[in-house]
Amino acid sequence: MIDPLCRIDLKRIEKLIAQKRYFILHAPRQTGKTSCLLALMAYLNQQGHYHALYANIEAAQALRGDVNKAMRPICNRIASCAEIYLNDTRLKPEALALLNQDPSHAVTELLTYWAAQHTKPVVLLLDEVDALVGDTLISLLRQIRAGYAQRPAAFPISIILCGIRDVRDYRIHTAQQEIITGGSAFNIRATALRLGNFDESEVRKLWEQHTHDTGQTFDTAIYPELWADTRGQPWLVNALGYELADNMAHLEDRSVPITLEDYRAARETLIQSRTTHLDQLNHKLAEPRVHQVISAILSGTASAADVPVDDILYVEDLGLIRREPGLTIANRIYQESIPRELTYGTQHMLPYPQAWYLTPERRLDMPKLLRAFQQFFREQSDAWIEKFDYKEAGPQLLLQAFLQRIVNGGGRISREYGLGRKRTDLFIEWPEDTQQGYHGPVQRIVLELKIRYHTLSTTLERGVAQTAAYADQCAANEAHLLIFDRRPDIAWDEKIWQTQQTHAQRILQVWGL
Repeated sequence: MIDPLCRIDLKRIEKLIAQKRYFILHAPRQTGKTSCLLALMAYLNQQGHYHALYANIEAAQALRGDVNKAMRPICNRIASCAEIYLNDTRLKPEALALLNQDPSHAVTELLTYWAAQHTKPVVLLLDEVDALVGDTLISLLRQIRAGYAQRPAAFPISIILCGIRDVRDYRIHTAQQEIITGGSAFNIRATALRLGNFDESEVRKLWEQHTHDTGQTFDTAIYPELWADTRGQPWLVNALGYELADNMAHLEDRSVPITLEDYRAARETLIQSRTTHLDQLNHKLAEPRVHQVISAILSGTASAADVPVDDILYVEDLGLIRREPGLTIANRIYQESIPRELTYGTQHMLPYPQAWYLTPERRLDMPKLLRAFQQFFREQSDAWIEKFDYKEAGPQLLLQAFLQRIVNGGGRISREYGLGRKRTDLFIEWPEDTQQGYHGPVQRIVLELKIRYHTLSTTLERGVAQTAAYADQCAANEAHLLIFDRRPDIAWDEKIWQTQQTHAQRILQVWGL
């Protein structure tokens, strides 16, 4: 457990409350927002200057734009939480009476009543606000705004709205299909604070608590991998720890040290499990604003200037990307799970058994595999790419689906891509001995994928140097450069070819598609 109050700017929050400000605290899903809000409520109440109350109002989401019905679970939840956390039973009968009179103003009147009952100013922490939709969300924001001038004597001195996004980014559709931004409905917002991920030291501190409690040690080589895989995303950090400590049978004996290969196996299991957390993120890929940003990153062909700033900020708020250094997917696990999700159906429909591409020594026969992909791409790429939602990255995704179909269950694929890189790097690790796994001999293969935009000689010159550098970085046994020619007026006989290049004493196979 990392102390939730250490993860927020407590001094700034106290200052904003003292200044009677209404503000936003937002963060991606499952980063610890609720834990922080509950800890903040407890802290403020212990300090004795305020009466602070936390309430989660997500239940009103189910009632969509029906304002009168939606105000009922919102008011009832505030009243119930006052009883649970503050032992204040006065709000329940008041809420019932107000809802029976005029539900459309019940929140304003309930908060007015609540504030008037206390000698100390009251602070309200509302969680999952952006789960509300349409007229319900507009009504809530405007009811809060309506009581703003009455603070602190007859309305909360401060209200903190919490959700995934900043209120300025709410695009609310009314019953008449008008679009109202959250900022216009809640122009009393003073600022927006973002709850960050764990930093690198907190990740290590959290996992070392397991060693302290059980005596079971981690190979220190795990920690750089853990940071790169998660970038401190709290749910991922905890899920990987749980997978290792509780789901791997041979590690239930706490005297057995946890190795780097144990960690990598847990990571692969987590990605393949398509857990709720990853599934929720992947569900966002269908949104047009997310699509525009992620497709640019997957294809690597665009620059940040080609993508609207508002869309970049929105996708960053969802936790899918980070902007430093450069615009890229937020962490390596998301970087792995997103292409797999986008090609999940495709890879299972491809009629290519793994056994076709194994040598008698149980090594991957990459030349045979890539020749097969060339023929498949020539015959069927247009039809398959048309099925992808992310057509801009279609060639790269189709190859990844093809490789995942072959490699799944025997090896693993790592991916590197990003906005403006103009290439996708794939790294395949294939254990040659099923008994020893990754502890025995491992075939290491690098593939670099490029779209041809310039002359072939220019593309080759750049691509060969980049592929060789990546192969050296990965200590790969073999390296392949694939160049996709997407020019519609070029015959397939000109696009499909294969040659060999040498760079700094490294031999590379080059494939035209």
